Amino acid sequence: MRVLRRGDEGPAVAEVRSTLAALGLMPPAEGQVEPAVFDPVVEHAIRAFQQQRGLITDGLVGPATYRALRDATHQLGGRPLAYMVSAPITGDDVVTLQERLLELGYDAGRANGVFGQQTELALRIFQRDYGLTVDGICGPGTVRALRQLSPRASGGRPVLLREQERVRRSGPRLRGKRIVIDPGHGGADQGVVVDGVLERDLMWDLATRLEGRMVATGMEALLTRGPDQCPDEGERARFANDAGADLVLSLHSDANSSPHAQGVASFHFGTANRSTTSSLGEAMAGLVQRELVKRTNLRDCGAHPKTWDLLRLTRCPAVRIDIGYLTNTDDRARLSDPRFRDIIAEGIVVAVKRLYLLGENDQPTGTFTFADVMAHEVLSKG
Repeated sequence: MRVLRRGDEGPAVAEVRSTLAALGLMPPAEGQVEPAVFDPVVEHAIRAFQQQRGLITDGLVGPATYRALRDATHQLGGRPLAYMVSAPITGDDVVTLQERLLELGYDAGRANGVFGQQTELALRIFQRDYGLTVDGICGPGTVRALRQLSPRASGGRPVLLREQERVRRSGPRLRGKRIVIDPGHGGADQGVVVDGVLERDLMWDLATRLEGRMVATGMEALLTRGPDQCPDEGERARFANDAGADLVLSLHSDANSSPHAQGVASFHFGTANRSTTSSLGEAMAGLVQRELVKRTNLRDCGAHPKTWDLLRLTRCPAVRIDIGYLTNTDDRARLSDPRFRDIIAEGIVVAVKRLYLLGENDQPTGTFTFADVMAHEVLSKG
């Protein structure tokens, strides 16, 4: 679809206006207005919606925002839900189903709004336990049962507890951990380009430096792309899922219309109100953020929940790291220095190690070195 923006007109804009009105984000149109216009009221409503949903708040209706608008129109019980291999069902009704199953103690996976195999399995087990037809389809009878039952899980969010337990069981050693490194952009997509400095190339170089350090610790490091490839976010997420990754780290730089914008930011899966989040993704984003700020003195732009496809569609925790603004003279000069990229790579490896240490035998932020990581791996082996 083409991107819709302020000033556009036509049926697609009419659909967007109607959806926003149904969601209570703008008043319904009075009478028949032809043609429908993407005016400042629509743009304001779109920005509010994007902020609520953890999307890039740009006031534009691109593929991600349009999909989220469509998803928001679905309520549980409004249509049958089932696992479709070729075209998975998505929507807020799927999120509600996943959250309800999790409340009842069934592991439907992350509440990401995608009806996948894990959601179907949890639904089938629920149907079996409560004497329903075990067909993996969420129809009227299953919806009634889901609404009538009280939650069995208590004492914390079930997804959070499961994620923490998986990390605890995997142990503090890095050896054997499978990490997917995702260098942003690639191929014909150069990313941000300023004064001959290309985000695509910087992130590829950083990814290879990070890969080398991870392999040295015994981790299995996999890259989502080669230097001449540019898979979309969905393909990158599928690669990580097919590989059975323990963690995904996506590397980017940023740009801004203001040359004064600078710093590092990290992103994990979650909504703005944190009703849905990846607890380990949030923890990893915080660790990366603190390590890189401490080691580089880059401005701390914080860790934030987002629903971008790479974060939403991966089954394991995923973190996107936006390292510096290439539109800022100082950030660009530092990122162009290979020694600085080495510091970034070391900080990320240390953050991964600290995630698996779960606070045990840890050291203050910024003081844990790569040599310390290697020494800890030897001691753990013994």
